[in-house]
Amino acid sequence: MGKKITLSVIKADVGGFVGHSSVHPELLETARGILGGSSLLIDFHVTHVGDDINLIMTHELGRNCGEIHQMAWDTFLSCTTVAKKMKLYGAGQDLLSDAFSGNIKGMGPGVAEMEFVERKSEPVIIFMADKTEPGAWNFPVYKMFADPFNTIGLVIDPNMHQGFDFEIRDLIDNRKVTFSCPEEIYDMLVFIGAPGRYCIKSVYKKGTDEIAATSTTQRLNLMAGRYVGKDDPVLIVRCQSGLPAVGEALEPFTNPHIVSGWMRGSHHGPLMPVSLKDSNPTRFDGPPRVVGLGFQLADGKLHGPQDFFDDPGYDLARQKANEIANYLRTMGPFEPHRLHLDEMEYTTMPDVMKRLKDRFEKLD
Repeated sequence: MGKKITLSVIKADVGGFVGHSSVHPELLETARGILGGSSLLIDFHVTHVGDDINLIMTHELGRNCGEIHQMAWDTFLSCTTVAKKMKLYGAGQDLLSDAFSGNIKGMGPGVAEMEFVERKSEPVIIFMADKTEPGAWNFPVYKMFADPFNTIGLVIDPNMHQGFDFEIRDLIDNRKVTFSCPEEIYDMLVFIGAPGRYCIKSVYKKGTDEIAATSTTQRLNLMAGRYVGKDDPVLIVRCQSGLPAVGEALEPFTNPHIVSGWMRGSHHGPLMPVSLKDSNPTRFDGPPRVVGLGFQLADGKLHGPQDFFDDPGYDLARQKANEIANYLRTMGPFEPHRLHLDEMEYTTMPDVMKRLKDRFEKLD
């Protein structure tokens, strides 16, 4: 058995350029300079989607490594310093503490990590979204790993036919549960159909600890107790050889599904698949969008990326997303464009209700 490689993707919004639309190049250069000087990493790639900086790193130190998390934290702090000098919007907004505590989880930045022995060929896709929350991955991950109408390998590939195990997180009560699919699909759908609370954290080859996919699942408003922006999640998916083919992992994004987030994190909108160059949401700070970068791993080296959604094959998906966006925008502050009241508790709603509580009269 070969040496295990850890693939860590850690992201944070430490200042938007301009507004919440993008990341200033100086912040990306600052991050590259810090990671490039580290002896801890085998390889790295720094990128952004919208106003989030994404650190993609490979190493041999395992998941939840304090040194790797410290380096990511220090990188975001240095980027925040630059952001504050430039008066970028929301500088440091995802850093919920002033001091690192040994593990970056729970401190604001999103973390997705997986540890595995490289196969003969190891293609991976890093999906990165902006202006939405972790539950945005529920629908596409279900399609990738449980829907034979999307992933024909579930029917015709003997190495996939047995299905997969899905680890689901309850973000409100901080619990987890694992469902074995396909036999528990209907039970699982009861939960993952409510993406504001239940999120797919990881997927495994059935009955094993061989990881196939993993995501960030932090909810910033739950950690901070106030609205600090949506959580702009990341998803890592391994492909081929008993796992979904690259095309099967990308296919769910041809039909833009509705996610929560968009303007002020308070609206529903379509998740639009876009190339990296088009990943700067501007229309009503949106619509929410997703980028898919492909890498070929070889001895921990990240060969790539290939910008998968930079492809005319997704033009109709983008057109449909724009049509959906137009329709939802006509509803303005009315649901279902605006989020349900349960999701509005970190906006002005509590203050308005408190101010007007004496004007409500009980009915006989």
